[in-house]
Amino acid sequence: MTPDDDPSGRGRARSLWALLNEDFTDADGVTRWSEPEISWGLFRIPERDLRLLGDVAGLDVLEIGAGTAYVSAWLARAGARVVAVDLSHHQLATAARCQARSGPVFGLVEADGERLPVRAQTFDLVVSEYGAAPWCEPQRWLAEAARVLRPGGRLVFLTNSVLAALCVPAEGGVAGDRLLRAQRDLGDITWPGGGREHHPGHGAWIAALRGAGFVIDALHELHPSEGAGTHDYYDIVTADWARRWPAEDVWVAHLPPRPVDAP
Repeated sequence: MTPDDDPSGRGRARSLWALLNEDFTDADGVTRWSEPEISWGLFRIPERDLRLLGDVAGLDVLEIGAGTAYVSAWLARAGARVVAVDLSHHQLATAARCQARSGPVFGLVEADGERLPVRAQTFDLVVSEYGAAPWCEPQRWLAEAARVLRPGGRLVFLTNSVLAALCVPAEGGVAGDRLLRAQRDLGDITWPGGGREHHPGHGAWIAALRGAGFVIDALHELHPSEGAGTHDYYDIVTADWARRWPAEDVWVAHLPPRPVDAP
């Protein structure tokens, strides 16, 4: 099967990430493994400012769409027991090389975020920084995240904002100050020469999260700091654009705790 014959887009995604790893993410991943703290998204907003994760020491954590697994490395250094899952063999090879060079060492699994090879109720926290939300069918990967979480477990994921998806030209390029597509078309987008992506609106995200059994705790619409510059490689939005309109969304949710049996 060729990438173009694959209706799920998985073959195309693997091919794209192999090229991206060669062009950018290999070197970026090596750099980010050595950074002292977690930061989020295109503009690297520090976790200490967002406070999304809390204390992860002693938690079992799964990162879906881990890429070169630098987020997992930060979590492991903070005391979490981590497993990093990604579709791309090439990106996981970068992660393995970083582990061998400097550690920490944790599980690296090549797998699809919509079909996790993980037992149910195994993790306390599921994290994804771009890796799952744009690339996986929302209902499928959220159902898998809910399945592998323990009762009371938390989900934190970052994705492109609705406005960014509306304002990037259909042929690709940098977002402008005009709406260029209908919001109903955001659920399934295929970029020229790129992958198949999913950018549902906020209402659709709420429905998908609730359908998977999650309770929504927060939606953070991110803006870069005044000193931040445009990303060197992922330049779909400029820093000036993102200071006017949110370029990225972070969703935080949890599963209800197991009910206490009545006496």
